[in-house]
This record gives sequence, C-alpha cells and structure tokens, in this order.
Amino acid sequence: MRTITTLEGNSQRLDGGAMFGNAPKALWSRWVETDDQNRIALSCRAMLVQEEGRNILVETGIGAFFAPNLKSRYGVVEDRHVLLDSLTEIGLTDADIDVVVLTHLHFDHAGGLLSAWQEGQPAQLLFPNATFVTGQRHWQRARRPHPRDQASFIPELLSLLENSGRLELVEDGKKSKALGPDWRLRFSDGHTPGLMIPIIDMPDGPVVFPGDLIPGAPWVHLPITMGYDRFPETLIEEKEALLDSLIAVNGRLVFTHDPDVAMAYVSRDADNGRYTVSNPQPRVKGLAN
Repeated sequence: MRTITTLEGNSQRLDGGAMFGNAPKALWSRWVETDDQNRIALSCRAMLVQEEGRNILVETGIGAFFAPNLKSRYGVVEDRHVLLDSLTEIGLTDADIDVVVLTHLHFDHAGGLLSAWQEGQPAQLLFPNATFVTGQRHWQRARRPHPRDQASFIPELLSLLENSGRLELVEDGKKSKALGPDWRLRFSDGHTPGLMIPIIDMPDGPVVFPGDLIPGAPWVHLPITMGYDRFPETLIEEKEALLDSLIAVNGRLVFTHDPDVAMAYVSRDADNGRYTVSNPQPRVKGLAN
C-alpha cells in the first residue's frame, strides 16, 4: 500500500509582485494578504510517500541553512529546521528517508537538505541513507546557471550531492532506478529548464507534485506566472497541458508554496474555461486512496 502525507518546512515571506509576475496587485491582492513590506506568506511544503517498507520524500523546502543576514533577505521565518520537526512528529528522522526527489535545485526547494546554520561551521548534508533524484538537464543548469538565476542555487550543496555518491540524474522520458517503474516523471522548462514533476498513482486518481510550475492555488489560473519564471509563455502552455490531463483522470495537485492549501482537485469552468481548485485540503496525513 502507498500513503501520502504532506509535511511543513520553513516558511517564507516574499514580495507579492515578484510572486505574481506581471499580474497587477489589484488582481492578486484579492487572493492573498500582504504585510507592510508588500510580502506574502509562503509555505515550503514537502510530501512524504510511504510504500513497500520505504520512505520517499519529495522536496525538502528552504530549511534553515542561511546565515542571519541572508535569512532576513529571503524572508525565512523560523530559525530551526522545521522539516526535521515535521518528520519527528510522525516518528521519523532524516536518516529514515530512503529517497529524496528534487523537482529542482533552487534553494527554497533543496535547502532543507542542509543542516541548520551554525556560526563558523560548514553546512552538512542531511538524509545520510537517501538516494537523491533530480533531472539531468536541470542538474546541468544548476552547474552552469544563467546570471538571472545564479543566486537561486547553492554551490556547496551541489558539491555535497555530487560527492555523496548517492545522486541519480534522470534523463527526460526515462524512469528513475531509485524510484522504480511505478513512479512516473514529467519534465517542464517554464520555471527552470529540466524541472522534474513526480506523478504518484493512487487508487482514486494520480497525485502530482508540480513544484514551481504551479506553486499554489492562485497560480492554477492559467495566465498567472511568477517573476522568477524563466519562460512564462512556455510555463503557461505546460501548465494548461498538465491541468487538462489531471481533470481527465480525477487528479490532484500538492502545492509546495501555498500556506493554506496542501492538496486540491482541479476543475475547469464550462462557460469561461477558467481553471480552479476544488476540495482544498490544508494538510494530508496518511492518504491511501
């Protein structure tokens, strides 16, 4: 049997305008609240899949690896490594994770692989028994980033992953050896080249973790993209194809950055064609259907 549980990691507050791209504040302020610095609240949510005696973690959030000055710059709220606390709450530690799936290697999705910041101490790679799985093309991007997204990657993390001997890079259209044949993977280029999207088949329909292709419920609306997206027009086309495929098979999305909605179904208005979410869940624990 396969079960799914959503896990909270460290949260952030980031500029609302950056998160909603070219959409005006008059539009996106209907969906989210801002603080006095125009920042919105964001989760960095992970997903735990438990199956056949193994624990598979999809993403690790931003973690607590930043030094205090950078922690403030990027709006990280908590000092402690919240994802480790979330694992403890369900009786696990990072050493119990067998596979970590990384949709991409931006610091707000992969920073949780690192230990919490300590003055004068280098960051340590957590999850000592896990195989780390990410897309081959995205790894190439992370190793040779464009100046526009260079600051989104953590150079020391890339070296730690490579030197661990437990890194698996998956080619587009191929299966992951660590995950096995029952896991399907979809690849996307709109947010960052080679972003890898896991699709987990469940009895009542697939569960998809789209990462930053669709970071939260407001971004289900087709024209809404982030200022951080490398290729917004491509992203919109990829998003539409994914949403249509989910509607056809009663699929669900798990949102990594939505502070209120962890999982939801997708629907489309028959009159205006607009995509929306339905049956939103703030948290998922031990979902088996």
